[in-house]
Amino acid sequence: MNLSYPEHHFVKNGHIKTCQICNSDKLHTILDLGHQPLCDSLLTESMLNEPEKNYPLRMVWCENCTNAQIDYCVDGKEVYYPDYPYRSGVTKELVEYQVKISHSLIRKYGLKTNDLVVDVGSNDGILLSGFKNTGIKTLGVEPTNIAKIANANGIETIQEFFDIRVSEEIKNKYGLASVIVTTNTFAHMQTIGEFIVGAYNLLKNGGIFISETHYLLDVIKGGQFDTVYHEHLRTYSLKGLVTLFNQYDFTVTDVERGDRYGGNIRVHVTKGRNRKVSPEVDKLLKIEEEFGLGKLETFEKFAKRVKTARLGFMDFLIATNKAGKRIVGNSCPGRSSTLLNYYGVDSELLPYLAEQPASLKLGKYLPGKHIPVVNNQRLIDEQPDYVVLLAWHYAKPIMKQLKARGLKSDFVIPLPDFKIVKNSE
Repeated sequence: MNLSYPEHHFVKNGHIKTCQICNSDKLHTILDLGHQPLCDSLLTESMLNEPEKNYPLRMVWCENCTNAQIDYCVDGKEVYYPDYPYRSGVTKELVEYQVKISHSLIRKYGLKTNDLVVDVGSNDGILLSGFKNTGIKTLGVEPTNIAKIANANGIETIQEFFDIRVSEEIKNKYGLASVIVTTNTFAHMQTIGEFIVGAYNLLKNGGIFISETHYLLDVIKGGQFDTVYHEHLRTYSLKGLVTLFNQYDFTVTDVERGDRYGGNIRVHVTKGRNRKVSPEVDKLLKIEEEFGLGKLETFEKFAKRVKTARLGFMDFLIATNKAGKRIVGNSCPGRSSTLLNYYGVDSELLPYLAEQPASLKLGKYLPGKHIPVVNNQRLIDEQPDYVVLLAWHYAKPIMKQLKARGLKSDFVIPLPDFKIVKNSE
């Protein structure tokens, strides 16, 4: 196969006028979230005295392949700077989840000790540790300094952005991979073509590429507009993913749905055309069609619901502050930046965001609204009247944990629809 890809599979910086997957110009703006900062570019105290960069943040939908995307691309080197603060290893639920993924793939594909598994965007190596512990050969590829943590923990990791050149280097040094996996990164990259061709180059014949990302159907069904941020260039539908891989020598052979980040999709793509396809693929394509992912009115309803949730939240926040009651935030995931910046919530209305003691975000400030991020012990010490759960997709375990530590506050869950949960419930 000639190692080349269509021009539109290299997303250029700046305004994007056509679909990143199928190049159609039949795009509709679904939600305009205003100009926003990069959600994981938290500020230090001294940076509060400097100007801050904002970029357009709009969700658009392609009526041709049903995929959703944002229509402005910020350079990946600016988004994933070396000191990027995200670490998967600090969230207990996520660690357990990642290990489960590795075990399910070992079983599904009968992986043995001579197989090589490559994780792209491998972060601190948690996913690979599940493979490595059973004796399978592993290699991580991670562009940020978190690669150093993985290497220190014994998970061999190359600190690079994955592309065709890097795939060649890996192939020459380590041989062909049986499996390439990427979780929560395939929707992030500008270099779609570089990635797919690099994966093709590195996989053995019949090798599998597995990608897990947010899922458009769950985002729309759950009113989850807060998954729209500059890192997420695309929010995939299965139809969109099939359309994408049809442009290459690959076949989408299986699909699974999961409940991580409020609903995700895991696609299995096999190297080579006309491979045997699981009935799950057709089944989910039908579900998408019945749900209405091919209709503009589905997205218009979603946009209306988002605006209603915003009004409900802001009314409550203002009324609570007026009544002299104390309301604070818990967690500072990337999605909290989209939500708080779009809603227009600053530290006057929400004095701080509480994070777990191991978080790399402590002592910093939310981009755009400059709300300070503090140790969540403060919730227990201060016992505010209400705590807003900004990682609302983990609401149950978080409420359980905080109550076990002695928190007496009631909880506010901002999405999918605004609601208050009494501490006694």
